[in-house]
Amino acid sequence: MRFAGRLVLGTILVLLLAISTLVWLTQRGLRTDLEHEIARSLQSEARLVAQVLPADSAGWQEAIGRHAGASEHRITLIARDGRVVAETGLPAGSREHLENHADRPEVAAALAGRVGTAIRTSASVGRPLLYVAVPGGPGVVRVAASLAQVDEAVERAQRVVLSAALLALLVGSALAFVAARSVAGPLTGISTAARAIASGQPPRFPRSGIPDIDALVQALRQMHQQLADRFAAITREQAESTALVESMTEGVLAADAKGRILTANAAARDALGYAHDAEMPDLRTLFRSKPAREVVDAILAGAAVRDREVELDGRTFLLSGQPLPHGGAVVVLHDLTELRRLETVRRDFVANVSHELKTPLTSISGYAETLLAETPEEPTRTQFLETIASNARRMQRLVDDLLDLSRIESGRWQPRPAEVGVRAAAAEAWAGLARRHAGRDLRFVAQAAAGAESVVMDPDALRQLLTNLLDNAIRYTPDGGEIRVTSEPASGGVSLAVRDSGQGIAPDHLTRIFERFYRVDPSRSREEGGTGLGLAIVKHIVEAHGGRVEAESELGGGTTVTAWLPAASSTRDPGVTEP
Repeated sequence: MRFAGRLVLGTILVLLLAISTLVWLTQRGLRTDLEHEIARSLQSEARLVAQVLPADSAGWQEAIGRHAGASEHRITLIARDGRVVAETGLPAGSREHLENHADRPEVAAALAGRVGTAIRTSASVGRPLLYVAVPGGPGVVRVAASLAQVDEAVERAQRVVLSAALLALLVGSALAFVAARSVAGPLTGISTAARAIASGQPPRFPRSGIPDIDALVQALRQMHQQLADRFAAITREQAESTALVESMTEGVLAADAKGRILTANAAARDALGYAHDAEMPDLRTLFRSKPAREVVDAILAGAAVRDREVELDGRTFLLSGQPLPHGGAVVVLHDLTELRRLETVRRDFVANVSHELKTPLTSISGYAETLLAETPEEPTRTQFLETIASNARRMQRLVDDLLDLSRIESGRWQPRPAEVGVRAAAAEAWAGLARRHAGRDLRFVAQAAAGAESVVMDPDALRQLLTNLLDNAIRYTPDGGEIRVTSEPASGGVSLAVRDSGQGIAPDHLTRIFERFYRVDPSRSREEGGTGLGLAIVKHIVEAHGGRVEAESELGGGTTVTAWLPAASSTRDPGVTEP
């Protein structure tokens, strides 16, 4: 039941209780007062009867009969032994059958010299009577009066009181309802405002005009403001903490005392292979690696773990963990896979560079020492010097390629894209290589399809890209073969391809040809002066321009290296250029 209903019902119950008490007290008080008043009147009447009784007992019946006719009261004369001597209202001859009245309380009191009073139902007339007995006459004079008038008076008074009480009940209920509405309305508004605060909605505070309720509303308004400020501060701190954890490159996992994952940032989910909204298992069963599970068990047992290196699904992680004060743990995963790979690449790079430099340095050193120790003939001396110069140039190309690759990978080199014609750039790159391979019998073709006559690319980078691809093609294409450069529109860009008719590359080598220092035929590449960095440079150049590169080959059917590059508008006609 609502507060207003309870208030109205409580008021009605209080009013009913008060009215019932009032009616009962009124009835009881009025009846008692009337009975006392009648008793005094009967006492006076009994004394009067005792005084006017004649001396002759034969006239007593007639005397009390005259007096009773005037007052309509029942008068009884009782001897000292309790016998009824005379009584009004009885037929003649019936007095002898009356009981002895000595034991009646009012008679006993009068015989003792006091005024006796009693109320009871008369055995003679069969209705309640008020008896008053006084000493006098033959012994006791008793006067009895009916209480019907008292009952009527009490009933009239009860009707009046009940009417007034009903009116008071109605008025009181109406006033209680109005008061309940005036109090319950603001309280209901306060309750609604409190629920709004709990649900995070903006509350509407009521105005009641009642000082106590207004003070409560003011306190609630201040509490809401303080809660809003604190909640905003907590939300801001939580957002900052969440952003900080999510921005970490290390994976962070937080679990409760039972091992259930409470927090897992994006790095941790990516490292462990879980989607952003995927449910993660308990921390104890999250890792399949035994060393990792041992680390988790130790942390959940209350021990801090620092920098424990473990293997997870072929990747290397550094695990650290700290138990929380009230149970649970925080585990941090640092992915070392790329670092280990870079360390391996660095070691391989140093080994490869050392190996690549060792061969020409050995040749230069050997021939130079021979020239210093001996004085060979002119043809031999010239051959030695040409060998020294050739190996020096080979070292120079290697150093240049290493510098180019270092600049590209480190980000120090930034391309300056411009619209460059494909045929002109291909012809320029071929011209420089044709002089170096003047004795080779090769056919060169450059074609640009409509809509792909030019590309948006750094001109120097495009020349270097074509030079490296054409140099590789020349190296693996036999005399009489053909090398073709083509460009075609493809997938919103330009597909630039260099195809040769050489010996081709086996499938198991094809996926690795863009790695640094990787050679399909190491001995032949070194003999022909290759550095093993050309295709790696091509790959980095294309990717620096937002493109991609891939190779297709067939043993005995030649090789095609294709680079997809951003498109550029051009209307120049395609053509063919041959050396």
